[in-house]
Amino acid sequence: MIESLPLGHAAGRKVLLKLECVQPAGSFKLRGVGALCEKLYAEGKRVFVCASSSNAGYATAYAARLLGAKAVIVAPEGSPEEALSAIRLLNAEVIVHGAVWYDANDLALELVRQDPEKAYVSSYDDPVLWSGHATMIDELAKQCDKPDAIVCSVGGGGLLSGILEGLDRNGWSDVAVIGCGAYGANAFAASMEAGKLTRIPAASSIITCIGAEIVTPRVMELSKTHNLGAYLTSDLHAVEACERFLDDHRLLVDPSCGVSLAALYENTPLLGNAKTVVSIVCGGVGIKLAKLRRMRRLAEQKNELH
Repeated sequence: MIESLPLGHAAGRKVLLKLECVQPAGSFKLRGVGALCEKLYAEGKRVFVCASSSNAGYATAYAARLLGAKAVIVAPEGSPEEALSAIRLLNAEVIVHGAVWYDANDLALELVRQDPEKAYVSSYDDPVLWSGHATMIDELAKQCDKPDAIVCSVGGGGLLSGILEGLDRNGWSDVAVIGCGAYGANAFAASMEAGKLTRIPAASSIITCIGAEIVTPRVMELSKTHNLGAYLTSDLHAVEACERFLDDHRLLVDPSCGVSLAALYENTPLLGNAKTVVSIVCGGVGIKLAKLRRMRRLAEQKNELH
C-alpha cells in the first residue's frame, strides 16, 4: 500500500492505494480464487473449470499451475485475446463458447457435471472467494489506521463482498464503501437504486470485465448493515483515468479499475467529508497499452454518438 499524492491532490483528501494490480496473477482475484482452488485440491479435485474472459480465468490457471493441477477456462466469444493468450501461457485449456458469459458458464457447469475429477471455480459467487478477498482488509488493518471510506470497482460483487466481510471481521463495519461501475455496466448501481437484486440488460459498456448482468445476492444482504454508495462514470472517463494513473504512478491498469480511479480524480460527492480514502487498485491481466488506446478510440466514438 502506498499514498497517492496526485490522487490526493485531485480529491482534496488523503488517498491510499491498495495495489492489487501488482499481485502475481495481475489482479486481486488470486486471493479468493487461490483459496478456493487450494480447498478443492485438498478435496481431491485435479481439474479446475472456470467461466471467465479475463482475470478470474487467469487466477484459476495460475493457481492450478502452482498446485500441479489442470485448468479449463471457458470464455465467451469476443473475449480479449490479450487475456486468453496469457491464460494459455499457463498451460491452461481455453474453450471459447457462447455469445455471452452466461453461455460460457453453462458449459463450464456441464463439464463439471460430466467428470467427478473436475471442480467448478466461480468467478465471483462463492463464500470461499469472499473470505479470500477479505484478506486485503486484514492487511489494511495492519498497514494503516481505519480509513473513512474505501473505493472499489464492482462487477459481479465478489470483490465488494470480500471487502465488506473483511471490514466486519476487523471491526471496521462503519467504514463507507463506494462501489464503482460504468454506464451500461451498472448491475450494482441498479440494485442499490431499486433496493433489491436487479438484473440489467446485456452490458452495453465496452468495459467487459465489470459487465455482469446481476450481482451476487450476498451484496444486497450486506448492504443492509453497511454504508454503501454507487458511483457510475462513462467509458471514456474510465479510460482517461487509466491514462492519468499511468502518468501519475507508472502503472497500467484496466478500465474496469479505471472506474474507481475516476471517482477519485473527479472527487465524487459520494466521498462526502471523508478525510482518508483507500482505493482498491484491482488491476487487470488483459490490459496492454495498445488495447487501452483501442478502448479510447471506441469510447470516443461511443461518446460522439451520445
